[in-house]
Amino acid sequence: MNAAAASTATTDTAADLVQSVDWAAVAPPTITAVVGLVVLVADLFVPKERRRLLGWISIAGLAAAVVALAPLRKGDRSTFCLTTDPGACSYTADHFTLVIQLLVLGGALLTALLSLTDTEEKLPAGEFWFLLLSSAAGAALLPASRDLATLIVALEVASLPAFALVGLKRGDRMSGEAALKFFLSSVTATAVSLLGVSFVYASAGTLHLTEIAQSLDDTPAQLATLAKAGVVLTLVGFAFKTAAVPFHFWVPDTYVGAPLPVAAYLSVVGKAVGFTGLILVTVIAFPSYADVWGPALSVLAALTMTVGNVAALRQVPTRAWSAVRLLAWSSVAQAGYLLVPIAAAAYSSDDQIGATVSYALMYAVVNLGAFAVAALVARTHPLNRVSDYRGLYAARPGTALVMGFFLLCLAGLPPGIIGLFAKVTVFQAAVDAGLGWLAVVMGINVVIALYYYLQWTAILFRAPEAPEEAGVARRAAGTAPLTLAIGLTAAAGVVLSGYPQLVLRFTAATLF
Repeated sequence: MNAAAASTATTDTAADLVQSVDWAAVAPPTITAVVGLVVLVADLFVPKERRRLLGWISIAGLAAAVVALAPLRKGDRSTFCLTTDPGACSYTADHFTLVIQLLVLGGALLTALLSLTDTEEKLPAGEFWFLLLSSAAGAALLPASRDLATLIVALEVASLPAFALVGLKRGDRMSGEAALKFFLSSVTATAVSLLGVSFVYASAGTLHLTEIAQSLDDTPAQLATLAKAGVVLTLVGFAFKTAAVPFHFWVPDTYVGAPLPVAAYLSVVGKAVGFTGLILVTVIAFPSYADVWGPALSVLAALTMTVGNVAALRQVPTRAWSAVRLLAWSSVAQAGYLLVPIAAAAYSSDDQIGATVSYALMYAVVNLGAFAVAALVARTHPLNRVSDYRGLYAARPGTALVMGFFLLCLAGLPPGIIGLFAKVTVFQAAVDAGLGWLAVVMGINVVIALYYYLQWTAILFRAPEAPEEAGVARRAAGTAPLTLAIGLTAAAGVVLSGYPQLVLRFTAATLF
């Protein structure tokens, strides 16, 4: 009888340890990863002349991952939870996760459209699509991660393939140097973050974000300094991904050296990864240490937007100023704006995270559109200087108008209403949190940025210096995937500018 009871107890215990996986919740990153493996294996058997098929398989996989978000719109799914505490889960598909996964997978899908031509002509197709899908899978996993171990793993799964993507232009010295700089900088930042995670674990005794928040509220006095150091060090890796100053130095050279679609991917998806991680660890795990990360992020926001805009201004006077380098410095400045609501969350009980998510969605659409136009111009002007855009309106009026619209959105000027609304939302978040000085710094930087955005916009509509330049631009007809990417981003930008409340309502449901 005792043996039977012991056997029953053992069976019940084993049953308690078995995880019931919610496959619908984990479907978006899982589909992306599985399709990546399929492409890698298919590359061994698909003949060279049919490698374009790998690209369309990848695009179909990313589209399927986006569609898989639909069943998650209620935002109430969790899985991989502790058996002793069902409220502590490693994977949560809430509204915040849904919005960020839509941004990440949508950005990867547009990047795939930009990459179809390059994979046929310049890049190894199988390796490229596998690395892109692997990175996108990690980026889609990160917003659902609710423990520090999963967060770090997702961060590295998103980052490691990106290093290889940057250096994938074989025989290109700049590409190799950019990949090496990106790799060494990121590895250093990750090592610092892991040290911070170990300090947090030593102080809290757990890795789950919600349990960390509870434990840090009652941290013994002898562990308070260790906990504060852990909080600061943990933020470093995510600040690196956002290209926040002083962790921004890798951005210009990496964007210029990387294949253009990869630079577009890093500017949107890579940045989304960093901001998502920052939001999760600050708002969910470390709210009791808001007095530590709040001032730090406020200063980082001010430095980042100022350094980015001033560096972009320095590019303007030169005849050969690079369009990609200018977009790189612009992305650094935009990162500063994105940091403002996260910093404001430390000073206000009202939810400020929606402002960051709103701005991130706007930025993703228009920045990917600008890179799509840059990829089109690069077809006939490989150096991709801003001066190469002169006369674009005379040769391709639609493309010039769309590029001007994207630049005005980034500047926050009509008719780019969505850019204006996003900046006003971020500005309001700073004011509501009592960060008046940061709002003033932001206002000054918005004015500074107008100079180089408007300079570039004006160049689009100037007459070409030589008659033959218009002919060259006219023959720079984009391939169908490039044209589709430009059309999709332009349509999204116009719709959001006409109905900016769509974004605001969509992100209003991102409360944790």
